[in-house]
Amino acid sequence: MKLLIFGTNYAPEPTGTGKYTSELAAWLAGRGHAVEVLTAVPHYPAWSVNEAYRGRGFIREEIDKVQVLRTPLLLPKISAGSLGSRIVLESSFNAAALRWWVPFLARRQHDAVLAICPPLQTALWPWLYQSLHRVPWIFHLQDLQIDAALQLHMLPLPKLLERRLFAIERFFLRRSTRVSTITGRMRERLIEKGVAADNLWLLPNWADIDFVHPQPRLNPLRERLGFGGSDIVVLYSGSMGEKQGLDIVLDAAGRLAHNHRLRFVLVGEGPARTDLEERAKRAGLSNVYFFDLFAWDEVPSLLATGDIHLVVQKREAADLVMPSKLTNILAAGRVSIATADPDTELHRVLNDHRAGILVPPGDSEQLAGAIERLAEDPNLRAEYGANARRCAEQQLDKGAILERLESRLLSLIGSPQ
Repeated sequence: MKLLIFGTNYAPEPTGTGKYTSELAAWLAGRGHAVEVLTAVPHYPAWSVNEAYRGRGFIREEIDKVQVLRTPLLLPKISAGSLGSRIVLESSFNAAALRWWVPFLARRQHDAVLAICPPLQTALWPWLYQSLHRVPWIFHLQDLQIDAALQLHMLPLPKLLERRLFAIERFFLRRSTRVSTITGRMRERLIEKGVAADNLWLLPNWADIDFVHPQPRLNPLRERLGFGGSDIVVLYSGSMGEKQGLDIVLDAAGRLAHNHRLRFVLVGEGPARTDLEERAKRAGLSNVYFFDLFAWDEVPSLLATGDIHLVVQKREAADLVMPSKLTNILAAGRVSIATADPDTELHRVLNDHRAGILVPPGDSEQLAGAIERLAEDPNLRAEYGANARRCAEQQLDKGAILERLESRLLSLIGSPQ
């Protein structure tokens, strides 16, 4: 098949949506399909255009047999990560992408289009393409962008404007050929929004369980970071933004400052990182360490270095986003502590598989208690870690998940399987 994937994020972005889109495209191209990706210049999670792409305008390149078409975008610097900045970024990308969409709209060139949300705006050109050429398009939601923005109070709007935004979302959801999303809870939410169950696909985020696998906690990377065998590394690795609410980690670190074995390690980038670093410095938290993202080939060692992993998000973000870091933590066979209420997808995964401890969002006292409990019980850490790896092998295998998607796409366009 000839497939077009349209989304803001792509390789070499190391984390988030771009990572999954890149792996999906490369896997399909490796199966012999002709895959084009229309995307922006890489800019996430640093909120800064990758140095190799600066000032180059529109770019055509090939990555892992995938034809990649890139657009420039506006990237506000003053309030990086704020809602206003995101709107500017997303709107400028969608407008600039028209340079590549014009020839596509002029004549049919693909068998199907996969549009990645967020942002919601990526639905516009695929819907028009379908209208002109009867090309099926799949609207893949990595998170429910409007719901999350409103519930996290990132988008304070009058009720009339809220209703209009949801009306636009509903318009695209009902006009896509299929809608896909990453969790069962998000699927249920989409049904509540009026999407027919028969038109919904479940496409969970996966893990490369051969590449990411359990490794010894004592490794050269741990030594390079300055941590010894007696240290208990409490690791958060991922985006540092509004959805995570990482202040709770600093609060827990303060509560546990008396335990000199604990090392709180925060790895990643994002709009909240500077404030977090400044707050940790003001509070004199000598047990908190910040590091930039590591190269992908070092990720298995980083995951192994973490004795306890934190999966933190605000209550308002529950079931609107799913922390992508969880898949690799499970694959690495490590225990998690997650901030999640009962009846959320995150709670269900860890509770059903006994792969971690759940604490209420925003409760630093209970988070500190859970950390101390696991720090003092290596056998419990090992038990939960083994359960985590078993969960990854059963449910998160990359090849199995993408084979199901490939079969659905071929069936959708009427090609032989």
